[in-house]
Amino acid sequence: MKIGIDTFACDGGKSGVGVYLMQILKRIKPSGALYELFGWDFDRFAYSETAPDLEFIPRCSVNGRTANALWHVFKYPKLAESRKYDACFFPAAHKQPPWKSSCPTIGTVHDMAAFWGTRKTREHLGAVLRVAVPNSLRRIDRIIAVSEWVKQELVEAARVKESRIAVVPNGIDHTAFYPRQRNEESVVLIQPFSFRRPYVLCVSRIDHPVKNHIRLIKAFGIFKERTRYPHRLVIAGADSNNAEKVRAAAAASPYRNDIFFTGHFPLKSLPELYSGADIVVYPSMYEGFGMGVLEAMASGVPVACARAASLPEAAEHAALYFDPLSPDDMADRMVTLTSNRDIYRECRRLGLERVQAFSWDRCAERTLQIVQETSG
Repeated sequence: MKIGIDTFACDGGKSGVGVYLMQILKRIKPSGALYELFGWDFDRFAYSETAPDLEFIPRCSVNGRTANALWHVFKYPKLAESRKYDACFFPAAHKQPPWKSSCPTIGTVHDMAAFWGTRKTREHLGAVLRVAVPNSLRRIDRIIAVSEWVKQELVEAARVKESRIAVVPNGIDHTAFYPRQRNEESVVLIQPFSFRRPYVLCVSRIDHPVKNHIRLIKAFGIFKERTRYPHRLVIAGADSNNAEKVRAAAAASPYRNDIFFTGHFPLKSLPELYSGADIVVYPSMYEGFGMGVLEAMASGVPVACARAASLPEAAEHAALYFDPLSPDDMADRMVTLTSNRDIYRECRRLGLERVQAFSWDRCAERTLQIVQETSG
């Protein structure tokens, strides 16, 4: 049995989808199945440390969404046929599913953000993507959805048959994200950054309006006015769509000196950043899974998050929820978590219990089982 794994749109293992692929690759055991990677020419060494025994077939040296899409339409079918794959696995099928294939296909869908919001908010995702993705998804033999929310979206927005969808939640790396002992130091040093404590943390790319940073900045101002606490707001994430509007909102805030943008933050240092936070706020209007919420909880940090999309499914009863459209409601939860120590401790306890339900071992085992079953 020979199975191809598409690494296009996985960002060399550095994005959220990339972490997902890395965790799956780590858990491929020697068996009767032969796995093989294919992807961007410049990613040929990106997975060599994680999966040293898997061959990487470099294809397409021209970067970009258009080149990626064209390669999958015209070149992928020939690759699958020439390599004699019994099946192909697409870890980022929500970004680039195959149009047709000579072998059975399995794809993981992490979100359906292309169909969220109004036409204006979806503009940056492209009209072609919104038309092509549902058609391509309906051609995939088996789809893995990372949450029940995403499964429902696949059924309703892409008209994928429910019987072809399996829900397999992502995992948490408990060796990286765990409660660390708090010291009395007023500054957290994470090279090349230094963060003055206490701070409220938000980990998310700067993508307006979907990630809802502007309302978070307004809520932080209300929180500061009501409490006069010394907290800072740390926003960790790379600039994306309309980031300049978010930065302008921060610059206009009366508490702009207490708002700190890190830009892209190294994945390996995220556990330390979470652990140093007083609380974590997750204001996003849309998430397919909500990994950041679970990472914060696993780090022993209480979470306030939006009652939106998959976030309640991920956090269940372990978070305080707010209306993502209301900065006042968001600020209320921030005030509660920072001023009521009983609620703070209870949220921390429930969060640590909740994350035990998520394991990369279970995720990888079930995913690889589906891949092999589909290959026949």
